[in-house]
Amino acid sequence: MYNQSMNFFGDIVPFVFGSIIGSFLNVCIFRIPEEKSIVSPGSHCPECGRHIAWYDNIPILSYFILAGKCRQCKKPIPVQYPLVEGLTAVLAFFLAKRFGFTAEFLVFFVFTCSLIVVSFIDLRHFIIPDLISIPGIFAGILASWFLTDTGLKNSLLGFALGFVFLFVVAEGYRLVTGREGMGGGDVKLIGMIGAFTGWQGVLFTIFGGSLTGIIVGSIALLISGKDSKTPIPFGPFLSLSSVVYVLIGNYYMQNILFHMNFQ
Repeated sequence: MYNQSMNFFGDIVPFVFGSIIGSFLNVCIFRIPEEKSIVSPGSHCPECGRHIAWYDNIPILSYFILAGKCRQCKKPIPVQYPLVEGLTAVLAFFLAKRFGFTAEFLVFFVFTCSLIVVSFIDLRHFIIPDLISIPGIFAGILASWFLTDTGLKNSLLGFALGFVFLFVVAEGYRLVTGREGMGGGDVKLIGMIGAFTGWQGVLFTIFGGSLTGIIVGSIALLISGKDSKTPIPFGPFLSLSSVVYVLIGNYYMQNILFHMNFQ
């Protein structure tokens, strides 16, 4: 299931590469909801506005060297910065272990990065930007040519199944309760996930996302003392489940379906 031939150098490169990309993902997470350019201006402190020197912008390390504070104004740096950089680095490492340095690695790394951005934006703003999910649907369908376990037909089926299923669930909930239970962003997100992972990935993601969402959401509401009408972002749970599917779920799903066909 995993590529065991990678050496020490092969293990370090994806981790470092992932942390660098993670630094850029932070820019996307903070600027996309505010409709700001992700290119200009360059990295700067959100409090004092001063430009951040390259030696203070080293992924993960700079946060701890600076003790989590801006060198100039001494205001706290959000912990999200090293968290996103570290998460992206770790996922790049495991994706490289899973696929090696192949086209599949590149496709699923881009997919995973988009899910990281979506998750943190959803957690902060309760929105899933169309700027990511809609282009992501087309990107997943086009990229399916390079995905051994997906393919074009499965990609289209995964998109249709995910999009239609959650759309029906969302509309049904709205008609029965008279309030929104799931945003259109979640529907488009699962469509994107289906385009990359196929119908098997959609089923795995919906089941896993719903299960973890119910468990974590219930615990969060219990701790906070809020009622069940409190909105809980669903995007992070869908994203988590789809990444798990890409890393290990696909292997087990294929085995389950294989054994079912021979019983």
